[in-house]
Amino acid sequence: MRSIRRPVLAAAALTAVLALTATGCGPEGDNANAKPSQAAGQDTGGGDFKIPQEIQDKLREHGVDLDKWKNGEWKNWDRDKWLREAGEFINPIIKDFWDKDKIDQVKPPQDPSKPEDISEDQGKTDPEPAAVPAQAVKTPYDSTAPGVGLLLFSTPKGESRCSATVVKDPAHPGKSNLVWTAAHCVHAGKSGGWYRNMMFVPNFNKTGGSAGELKNKPFEDRVPAGKWWADDMATSQQWIKAGGAVPGVPMAPYDYALMHVKPEQSTGGKSLEEMAGGAYKVDFNAPAMAKIPSLTAQGYPAEPPFDGAAQQQCTDKPTRLSMDARKPTMYRIGCTMTGGSSGGPWFAKGSDGEPELISNMSMGPRPARWSAGPHLGPEAKAMFDNMSKKWASKQ
Repeated sequence: MRSIRRPVLAAAALTAVLALTATGCGPEGDNANAKPSQAAGQDTGGGDFKIPQEIQDKLREHGVDLDKWKNGEWKNWDRDKWLREAGEFINPIIKDFWDKDKIDQVKPPQDPSKPEDISEDQGKTDPEPAAVPAQAVKTPYDSTAPGVGLLLFSTPKGESRCSATVVKDPAHPGKSNLVWTAAHCVHAGKSGGWYRNMMFVPNFNKTGGSAGELKNKPFEDRVPAGKWWADDMATSQQWIKAGGAVPGVPMAPYDYALMHVKPEQSTGGKSLEEMAGGAYKVDFNAPAMAKIPSLTAQGYPAEPPFDGAAQQQCTDKPTRLSMDARKPTMYRIGCTMTGGSSGGPWFAKGSDGEPELISNMSMGPRPARWSAGPHLGPEAKAMFDNMSKKWASKQ
C-alpha cells in the first residue's frame, strides 16, 4: 500500500484552474432525491416555446418574460431572475447564436477569486503525482474519440467553454441524447444559477490541428455532427446549494452534471449518439483506485500552451485526493491539460476492454500538473436514472 499523507496544499496550488468562476461554500446537501429539470426549449423549426405550464408559472414568479427571452432577456443575470433549481432550467434554441466567429473565439475565463487554503481540511490523500504531459488525440475524432466534444455556454462574464461527452442511455440503446459534463460548466453553485445558451458540439474540429489552421477549414469541419442544445439539465443538490469555483473547491466531489439535448437543425430523426458515431457507458460501480491500472482524461484545453482547437488526453494510474473525510474521495492523475478541459471524460477500461466513463475533469492547480475528478456513486447514479426514465417515452 502506498503511503498517504494529509494534503498540505498552498493557496496558489489549489486554484480551481479547470473550474469556472463561481464562489460560495457551505454544508453539503442531500442528493438522494435529486431530480433532473423539467423539459424546456424551443422546437428546431423556430416555432413557439415548448415549456410546460408549471414551468412557465415558475418563470413568471421570477419575472421572466418568455416572449423576450430569446431576444436578449437571457442576458439578465439579476439574482432574482437567475434560475437556480432543477425545475427552472430553460435553454431555448437561438439559431446561429453559436456562429463560426463565436465558436472560434470563446475561451474559458480566468478565475479572479483568491484560492482557498485548505491545508486544515479533514481527510488524507496520496502524494502528488508526477506531471503527465498531455498528448494530442489521434484523428479523426469521429473514429478515435466519437462523442467527446466542446460545450459552449453563456455566463454573466461572457461566453465560455468546457468539454463534454455523449453517454449511453439504457432507455434508448444506440440512440442516446444524453451528455455528461462537470457541474461547474452548467451551474454557478451557491452564488447563482444555471448558465445559458448551452450548446454541445460532438467531435469538434474532427481532423485536429491548431486554431490558426482551423480558420481555413469549412464550418462543417468544426461541427461535423451538428450543434446540440440542452433542453434538460441535472446536477447534484450539493453543487446547487454550496458549489462554485473558489472557495467552492470542497464541493468538487459533487462536480458532475448530465443534460439531454436536441439538434439545432433537423437530423432526419437521428439521435446524438448516431450523429456523433458513438457513446460511452457510465460506470457507477468502479473498483477501488488501487485496482484501476490507468485512467485516460480527454478534453479540449484552451489556456496556454493549448489553444482549444484540438482534443488532448492524459493517461496515468489514479491516486486518491480527499479534502474532507465526510465527502467522497476524488480520483487524481498527473496531467497538464488546462482550462477548457473541464467536464471532459475520464475513461477506464471495462470488462470488455472498451472505455467506460467513471469520472470527469473537475479541478487542478496552476500551473497545470495534475487534475482531479469526482467518484461517481449513488448520488450520481440517482441523477442519471431520473434523467433516463424521464425521457424514456420521449426522445
